[in-house]
Amino acid sequence: MYPENREPEAKEEATPELAESKYSRSSLYKDAWRRLRKNKLAMLGFAIIILLILIAIFAPLIAPYNPTERIKADSSLGPSAKHLFGTDILGRDIFTRVIFGSRISIQVGIVAVGISLTIGLFFGALAGYFGNIPDTIIMRLADIFFAFPYILGAIAIMTILGPGLINIFIAIGILGWAYFARLFRGSILSIKNKEYIEAARALGASNFRIITKHIFPNAFAPMIVYGTMNVGTAIIVEAALSFLGLGVQPPTPAWGEMLSESLKYINTAPWMMFFPGFAIVITVLGFVLFGDGLRDAFDPRMK
Repeated sequence: MYPENREPEAKEEATPELAESKYSRSSLYKDAWRRLRKNKLAMLGFAIIILLILIAIFAPLIAPYNPTERIKADSSLGPSAKHLFGTDILGRDIFTRVIFGSRISIQVGIVAVGISLTIGLFFGALAGYFGNIPDTIIMRLADIFFAFPYILGAIAIMTILGPGLINIFIAIGILGWAYFARLFRGSILSIKNKEYIEAARALGASNFRIITKHIFPNAFAPMIVYGTMNVGTAIIVEAALSFLGLGVQPPTPAWGEMLSESLKYINTAPWMMFFPGFAIVITVLGFVLFGDGLRDAFDPRMK
């Protein structure tokens, strides 16, 4: 006999319902990966993401110039062998600045979404598992966040906090948690009364163990899909903030800031706007394609 306050670890692991839960979870991810590999567009998106990450990591080795170096004699030059993407009005190499700008976008996409995901998982777990008063409070709080347009909310927060990369992380991270919380809550509600959850509860497993060991792994798949697609949204928001002068400040290269600087020269030097704009489009496209592929891969109806 186990003492009343002791959790029967070994017995719980041997329970058929729990074994079935772990088998289903493993099978879900294996089947999803198998279907994902067959999706050519998803693999294209995945290749774009990996390429962008490698470019961001090895930017000093790839870029031919210093991103803040001004060459007065080369100002406003079009694309050429010397300057692949041309130069801006200050004589800075646009190819180099686009390469270094990828660092800002990738950082914002991963860190900001990571913050939103962490907060959303915590509140979503409380709302979905315990229900009643915690569910009501958290969901009404989420409704307040849903009421604010994403971009306008980010602008408001950045106006209060001031420009800077860390403040961008905070602004985008805080605004995005409600979507993750509602999605995770729905996933938990759909599985919290399953047989293997009831078996764990009957064997005396704590709420913390049930959430982290049994509910969380089985409810996490939709979070992966939404998180991947939301990275693209975070990159667009960061570009918009930088475009408005509320994001990363010059001379640090950021794609949105480069678009802002080139706006007045769109007729005389269109390459200054085209290349950072194209970089944003390709980056967001990569995450959208990969996210769509993940959604299809995790969809049971695709089996």
